[in-house]
Amino acid sequence: MLNGMASGAKEDGGETGGAEAGPGRGTGAGGAGGTGGAGGPGGAAASPGKARRAPAGAAVLREDVTEAIRAAVFAELAAVGYGRMSIEGVARRAGVGKTAVYRRWRSKLHLVLDLVSAIALQGLPAPDTGSLETDLHLLYEVASRALRHPAASQIVPDLFAEAARNPDLQEVLEKALREAQRSVAQGVLDAAAARGEVRAALDRDLALDLITGPLYWRVLVVRTKTHRGYPAALAKTVAAGLRGA
Repeated sequence: MLNGMASGAKEDGGETGGAEAGPGRGTGAGGAGGTGGAGGPGGAAASPGKARRAPAGAAVLREDVTEAIRAAVFAELAAVGYGRMSIEGVARRAGVGKTAVYRRWRSKLHLVLDLVSAIALQGLPAPDTGSLETDLHLLYEVASRALRHPAASQIVPDLFAEAARNPDLQEVLEKALREAQRSVAQGVLDAAAARGEVRAALDRDLALDLITGPLYWRVLVVRTKTHRGYPAALAKTVAAGLRGA
């Protein structure tokens, strides 16, 4: 993904590092004075046998450039925080022009919202070890490692602080936690109920709060370090609570 930060600088429309070639002008394909001039719409007919250029404005968004921008957003959030992050800074770090960013996202808010949603949908496994306690242990091990990452430990609290002032960001963060992260916990709970480890009539919302809440509280809110045995101890305690509920 990081390779795109350098090699992906030139993309649809011939855009390079600091350039901002808009559709149909500058160095873009088919733009006046650009490298595509004669072959573009309204120019001389293309030579037989040569592939026709895409019409001006019909940009093809390269995936390597998109990934380079996302990596740059993550790095910028860790370095300066959401409040000081800018499209210019993201573009500079990704090695592209601002136009490349704006072709994909309307603003830095939409850029961050997309990144949060994408990250929330990946990374956590859906454990199925045959035991509630060991499922929880695996879940906590993976989640605690991710949350202890230096970048994540800086970015996540900063985004939650910003969310208190930004309803759109708050909505996406809540959705990411409830629909993505909690869906994994829901799978653990469903499997435990099917095995008879917990009551089928257990209050699911309360149970999900019990599963997901303690680790996030410790790592992200009070920011207390977790010792090596913490995930196992937490899994044992939460499993016992759920079985007895």
